[in-house]
Amino acid sequence: MQKGNIGVTTENIFPVIKKFLYSDHEIFLREMVSNAVDATQKMKTLADKGEFKGELGDLTVRISLDADKGTLTISDHGIGMTEDEINRYINQIAFSGVNDFLDKYKDNANSIIGHFGLGFYSSFMVSKKVEIVTKSYKEGAQAVKWSCDGSPEFEIDNAERAEHGSDIILYIDDDCKEFLEKARIETLLNKYCKFMPVAVAFGKKTEWKDGKQVETAEDNIINKVEPLWTKTPSTLKDEDYKSFYRELYPMQDEPLFWIHLNVDYPFNLTGILYFPRVQSNLDLQRNKIQLYCNQVFVTDQVEGIVPDFLTLLHGVIDSPDIPLNVSRSYLQSDRDVKKISTYITKKVADRLNGIFKENRKDYEEKWDNLKIFINYGMLSQEDFYDRAKDFALMKDVDGKYFTFDEYRQLIKDGQTDKDGQLVYLYATDREEQYSYIEAAKAKGYSVLLLDGQLDVHVVSMLEQKLEKSRFTRVDSDIVERLIVKEDAPKQELGKDECDNLSLVFRSQMPVIDKANFNVEVQALGETAQPIVITQSEYMRRMKEMSRLQSGMEFYSQMPDSYSLVLNSSHELIKSVLKDEENACAEALKPIDSEIKGLKARRDALNQSQKDKKPEEISQEEKDDLQATEKAITEQNEKRETVLKDYAKGNDIVHQLIDLALLQNGMLKGAALDTFIKRSVSLIK
Repeated sequence: MQKGNIGVTTENIFPVIKKFLYSDHEIFLREMVSNAVDATQKMKTLADKGEFKGELGDLTVRISLDADKGTLTISDHGIGMTEDEINRYINQIAFSGVNDFLDKYKDNANSIIGHFGLGFYSSFMVSKKVEIVTKSYKEGAQAVKWSCDGSPEFEIDNAERAEHGSDIILYIDDDCKEFLEKARIETLLNKYCKFMPVAVAFGKKTEWKDGKQVETAEDNIINKVEPLWTKTPSTLKDEDYKSFYRELYPMQDEPLFWIHLNVDYPFNLTGILYFPRVQSNLDLQRNKIQLYCNQVFVTDQVEGIVPDFLTLLHGVIDSPDIPLNVSRSYLQSDRDVKKISTYITKKVADRLNGIFKENRKDYEEKWDNLKIFINYGMLSQEDFYDRAKDFALMKDVDGKYFTFDEYRQLIKDGQTDKDGQLVYLYATDREEQYSYIEAAKAKGYSVLLLDGQLDVHVVSMLEQKLEKSRFTRVDSDIVERLIVKEDAPKQELGKDECDNLSLVFRSQMPVIDKANFNVEVQALGETAQPIVITQSEYMRRMKEMSRLQSGMEFYSQMPDSYSLVLNSSHELIKSVLKDEENACAEALKPIDSEIKGLKARRDALNQSQKDKKPEEISQEEKDDLQATEKAITEQNEKRETVLKDYAKGNDIVHQLIDLALLQNGMLKGAALDTFIKRSVSLIK
């Protein structure tokens, strides 16, 4: 029997392992099974090279539980170890101190598979004692047993084992009893070992017999040794890819299409990426790409490892050049990982471009599902925009699709304003903005449908990318001002008439939470609507962007700003103005006369004080001017009261306001009920 000291205490070893290599105790099972698989593969290689002449036998890696003994055992028929190799691979930490161990592994923790000692020590995170019973494949080798109870000491003694290979027996610690539960181990094996390249068995298959589940003699193999991504793409059919997708994501709809990655230079990379059917909700779709190293699961949290927009894809990426390390910060800084990320971006762009060119009709049919990936990519990655601008599409409200260049050619003649700006009109909801869309189409304009959750951000990006272009939502202004081709028509009404009309309507606007209304009068033509509500393009866009973009909370707290535009050319507005003049003329005449006189006096006082320094103006002059201003304010309030009293009783004013609010989905509750009753009354 050999006894020895590992060289450092477990109190020193384990924090190092946890800090630099492992983010979760459960990772120990991956390390143990990976080591067994690696030993088995080496055995196959030796046999293939003729360096082992004996019978390979059953090379299945087996995992077994013994709840009574509290043990979890990982068995293989791999190359095994001699006593000398145990000293080299298991006790190697004794060759140096903890500091040397840190120097050796903290900055170069890749390829843990094959570093048996390093992966092996993860077992002590869940075990109070670990035993190895192993026999080397070498002729005449003696089987040996190594054991350690978590203290710095270990023992090595001769053992009995008929065949080459190793049994790793973990005596599970009291605070880790979950790893003695069959269901827990099944879950971990399915997560980490589902596609390992050597058969892995956990117990026996069961069947229903005599009213209960009973074990059969057949091994329960938990993995597929040749997963789909390891096969040559030319040998696979569409149904193979769809079947594999269903295996990976049983509850998901059928994917749009897929990309089979297969490259061996300048790095090794295989995998399959699927475009799922998704139109919204970015966060719920993340962490669906599984990252593997030689068919060993690494992580499904790939943010920063693959480009951010590709985290919305599903599938598998496998590369021996990806370090088998669960530290994402390490992965994200690895140069090989960055090269892989760049390659995947190019491969995705090439595939999308190929589909677009080969079958545009099919591509257009998939666009509503595809655009969230492409838009997100263009927003988050500059080089992807450069690739995607040729196959990214715009869809109009009639369901027609255009590339960026095609759409620019379509609208350049009819939608260029007087300043040479190309105006892209768009709607976000075909039904809610129907009347605005129809008004724009009646003018010969084309209207895009931008109803995706990223479209408002894409609009801002395209305004910077596309030369002399701006995007305007169809309800952001009256149709005559959406694309201004010439100076606005001259207002036929005088200032006093416009002021009166504005006050009449403004005084009857309902109080709506977090909404401000500005009333203006414009001559829009006899066939245009009598009254229209519009919303500022800039403020609305800022508020929409603030919902998805941090740092813009200021805009989300601001009230919505609307304009109520009165068409002074329309007969209904003319009739309101005429009726107001007839009803209020007598009451307003003395008030207007008084205001006129007061304003003349104010102008005279201001003129007399214009050339004086502040200290040269007497208190009497200051008081006189202040009293005049106050009197003007009082007369204006009287004037407003007269117009408000008139407006209260004018059903046409209320009806027009409510129609405009109704058109914008802003008439609700009691106000909607009042509108309906008034409408019935007016019909009578």
